[in-house]
Amino acid sequence: MPVTDYATTQTHTAGSGPPAEDALLVLEDGRTFAGKRFGAVGETFGEAVFATAMSGYQELLTDPSYHRQVVVATAPHIGNTGWNDEDGESSRIWVAGYVVRDAARVSSNWRSMRTLEEELQAQGIVGITEVDTRALTRHLRDCGTMRVGISSTETDPAKLLERVLQAPAMIGADLVADVTTRRTYLIPAQGTRRFTVAAIDLGIKSMTPDRMAERGIDVQVMPAGSTIADIQAIGADGVFFSNGPGDPAAADQAAGLLTDVLEAQIPYFGICFGNQIFGRVLGFDTYKLKYGHRGINQPVMDLRTRKVEITAQNHGFAVDAPLDTRVETPYGLASVSHICLNDNAVEGLQLTDTAGNLISFSVQYHPEAAAGPHDSAYLFDRFIDIMLAHRNSEGADAERSPGLSTAHEVGI
Repeated sequence: MPVTDYATTQTHTAGSGPPAEDALLVLEDGRTFAGKRFGAVGETFGEAVFATAMSGYQELLTDPSYHRQVVVATAPHIGNTGWNDEDGESSRIWVAGYVVRDAARVSSNWRSMRTLEEELQAQGIVGITEVDTRALTRHLRDCGTMRVGISSTETDPAKLLERVLQAPAMIGADLVADVTTRRTYLIPAQGTRRFTVAAIDLGIKSMTPDRMAERGIDVQVMPAGSTIADIQAIGADGVFFSNGPGDPAAADQAAGLLTDVLEAQIPYFGICFGNQIFGRVLGFDTYKLKYGHRGINQPVMDLRTRKVEITAQNHGFAVDAPLDTRVETPYGLASVSHICLNDNAVEGLQLTDTAGNLISFSVQYHPEAAAGPHDSAYLFDRFIDIMLAHRNSEGADAERSPGLSTAHEVGI
């Protein structure tokens, strides 16, 4: 009978086909790898990408940014810590498929509640193991990311290739609606509440609002279709745009909302997809990287402090902005704040006023770092600093004009 994957673009068909232990992987350029079934029996399609993390596979698989992507693990041994109910970054697995070299036969971690393969099967995720992932990764580095199919029901590579070539490409894909929350929900501040933040869910990981709540922030996680009126209605001191899947050039609704946020002069912090949307609104183009940055070992320099940090990343697109020039925008002066030390790609943007004060910023990586590292946690404190400065500025304006309310109070 048909088995439909959690991802809206994939359908798996179990039944007739080769022995269940055999599986086939075919890239859109015809390169073929044979292996063994891992996870659900069936067939899946997506964009082939590789991730260099040596740990944290549960957090990776449940990251909504991997929607419609088939992930190749470069670490050779996957699954030894099993699966638990605490470490997921969302309520489900989002990858379209999973490719590993050596799937663990035994789960040995004391927190494990079931095996990785059992969870893949339960959620209908098709995978493949006993693949030469080193050769596959080198091929993707040389030729770039591309569409791929994995099947444990098809023995003919040519037939599988035909279906791979019919699969949608990532360029031009607007996937935010697939991953965003359907309703607003609150992650309450821990301890005394200091601020309220509207976190726009473009594919948010659960650890991100937790990191803000730890700092005394009430986090209202809101659907991607929210409006500036919705944000002002909760009295937001700041706005946060999360990570997410797809092509930022196609995310017009998110870009429109962020334009309204900046026009309302509300402090902004964005990560990953939120960095790319910030770049668009500031007037920069975005482009597709050859094979992207995915893993928890990506070196980045903060140009404000010259500090080098090791970061967790998952993105296939980047912002095309000048590295050494400030650009005038309707909202302030925009400049690059972080760069990748591997390829000089833009890893962060900042917006300052004419006095040089930081008023909004973004980074192209995951400061919540689930799973690790934790070098970038200071960015949440930087967000608090600009919200506090904005609050103090509004208070000073109110003192100078006692007959006027603050922007949030009058809804402008």
